[in-house]
Amino acid sequence: MIDAYHLRAYLLLIVTTLCWGLNAIFGKLAIDEISPMQLVTFRWLGVVILLAIFARKHIVRDWPILRRHLPFLCLMGSCGFTAFNALFYVAAHHTSAINIGILQGSIPIYVLLGSWLAWRHRITRVQVVGVVITMIGVIIVATGGDWNELQNLSVSRGDLFMLIACFFYAAYSIGLSRRPNVSALGLFAVMAGVAWLVSIPVVAVETYQQGWQMPSPAGWAIAALVTLLPSLVAQIFFIQGVALIGPGRAGVFVNLVPVFASIMAVVFLHETFQSHHALSLVLVLGGIWLSEMGRVKQVR
Repeated sequence: MIDAYHLRAYLLLIVTTLCWGLNAIFGKLAIDEISPMQLVTFRWLGVVILLAIFARKHIVRDWPILRRHLPFLCLMGSCGFTAFNALFYVAAHHTSAINIGILQGSIPIYVLLGSWLAWRHRITRVQVVGVVITMIGVIIVATGGDWNELQNLSVSRGDLFMLIACFFYAAYSIGLSRRPNVSALGLFAVMAGVAWLVSIPVVAVETYQQGWQMPSPAGWAIAALVTLLPSLVAQIFFIQGVALIGPGRAGVFVNLVPVFASIMAVVFLHETFQSHHALSLVLVLGGIWLSEMGRVKQVR
């Protein structure tokens, strides 16, 4: 029987992954309501305002250390927050929310490979098998399960954007292992501020190319929900979940993101969950599970 302590952690982490899964739904709903770069800019502006109000003491206390690591934090915020979200919302214009969720679920594999390349972390044979299985799942979803598409190396623009976004977020995740010793909220606040500042020239380029179109009322509502749920609530709940049961066990819950995204895409967007989606989802989750098992055995 699960005790109250662990039940609280599990509920926090389930809500976290539910919010992250919702991000794919919001990305699709934002089409024709608010532009991708506007959504990125207003998302992080909203987060900065809220954190300036509610996390000020953490920022002030940690600032002497944070200031010494600003170049590193600028790179982290630019990759993990601005670049990832910009590509994420552009991808939503060209592919399904189901595809986005499944491809996003493969991020732990890129983190594993990146950690090996950057820090020479050992990879076991079981983890290698997990990587191969996950990549097969990614290829299936990116090609729509069509063998001819695979032979022609044809991938939809949206899936390609999402894959690139995943690499940016993996780089951010790898960098977190070298984060300065400060509070999670202080660290998050600075990176969110960087993400907002970096997004300003990006939205300026979008405006120059396409003109400025004011978001619709629905667009403003989506921006507010994205600010509140995937950005703020999910981040804070994940921090609390990690504090309760540790990063290793908390990280396993990230595997729920493609599951939640797929279910909500069918329910709210009426997308069709096809056989190749089911196969790729099983392969991606199975590959990540094998990689996790290999990591645990290695630690033991």
